Amino acid sequence: MLQPLSWMVLSTRVLFFYIPFIVVGFFLEEITACLLVATVIHLSWHYNNQKKLADWLWHDRSLIPPEGKGSWEGVFNGIYKLQKRHRLRRKELASVIRRFREGAEALPDAAVVFKTDGSIIWCNRLAEGILGFRWPEDAGQHIGNLIRTPAFVDYLKGRDFDEPLELVSPVNSDKLLEFRIMPYTSGQNMLVARDVTLIRQLEAMRRNFISSVSHELRTPLTVLKGYLEMMEDAPDASSAMWVKAHHVMAEQTARMDSLVEQLLTLSRIEAAPEVDLSQKVDIPSMLSLVEKEAIALSGDKSHQFNFTIDTDLKVFGDAEQLRSAISNLVYNAVYYTPANREITVIWRKDPDGAYFCVIDKGNGIAPEHISRLTERFYRVDKARSRETGGSGLGLSIVKHALSHHDSVLQIMSEVGKGSQFSFKIPTKFICQ
Repeated sequence: MLQPLSWMVLSTRVLFFYIPFIVVGFFLEEITACLLVATVIHLSWHYNNQKKLADWLWHDRSLIPPEGKGSWEGVFNGIYKLQKRHRLRRKELASVIRRFREGAEALPDAAVVFKTDGSIIWCNRLAEGILGFRWPEDAGQHIGNLIRTPAFVDYLKGRDFDEPLELVSPVNSDKLLEFRIMPYTSGQNMLVARDVTLIRQLEAMRRNFISSVSHELRTPLTVLKGYLEMMEDAPDASSAMWVKAHHVMAEQTARMDSLVEQLLTLSRIEAAPEVDLSQKVDIPSMLSLVEKEAIALSGDKSHQFNFTIDTDLKVFGDAEQLRSAISNLVYNAVYYTPANREITVIWRKDPDGAYFCVIDKGNGIAPEHISRLTERFYRVDKARSRETGGSGLGLSIVKHALSHHDSVLQIMSEVGKGSQFSFKIPTKFICQ
């Protein structure tokens, strides 16, 4: 096995090469001439081996290194081993790249890899179809030159890629695309564009369906409520069966009316792409009315209410949506908190915003339900919800209303101890 030559070995070889010439020069009394001849021979030998190396590296297609002697044998074989190792690494890298490209081509989304300066490195075939890219012609082009929508250019310059961007496809105005940009490797990003046209159309159809059905249900419900009120004075209204039947019909009609009203509220909030947040909303005054309504709603349960309100804290926003969010949270606490227990409502100013919180001493919610509470029609205990008239829409309304005010509903609960529902409106919305 060849080993790297040390300076000692190389020096010894040079010395043994020059000794015969020195001896001959000593006897001929021409040491200088003999040393010159030895140097010329030595240099010629090295030059010849350099020429062999150059021909092998640049002209010879053979993988086998040229024959070398002395120190050049180690050089030729060392370079051969390096080349062999590099060929193996190139083969492995080519395999990795091939698998990556095959995987990227199999994606249902358009994928584009580009440098942080915006120059395109690679894209898959779907990017050619829905973004209009051409590969490899567009390699090195700035991605902003190919997707020229001002919103995308601003999104790219802002470098805040936490939220996706939705834009119309640059090659097909009928398609809506969702753009996501994420770090890929050092100095590179990956753009993923997904066709969300069908999803958005289905969402719009769902919203329109709920809104239309809710509107259509209001008319028969109004008629039904009217006739039920008239029938209270019917001649045979005193019979026990009639009283019970009338009570059940009136109760279920009221429940259906409440459900329709909540569906309409949710539809209005979802259908509003932009909300006027310039209104000055008097939350303390709103909470004073909610407190009275909560006390009336509590009725025989005799809850202990504790409203701690900063009377000077007002915010900018949509009054109707904030009213829906606040009242739903308070009313839920009343509905689901057992009698004679405490309900606390807090409205105060914190360093990073206006803080609202409802705390109840109810039965609490198991951890596995908390993440799903804001889903439409999701109810922890369906039997209990039927008793209280719950529809599973209240927290969904809260979630959508708060999203228009850059806020998020926070839920903390412990079984047997109670629950806490809170949100914080950012400082920018606080009236100074």
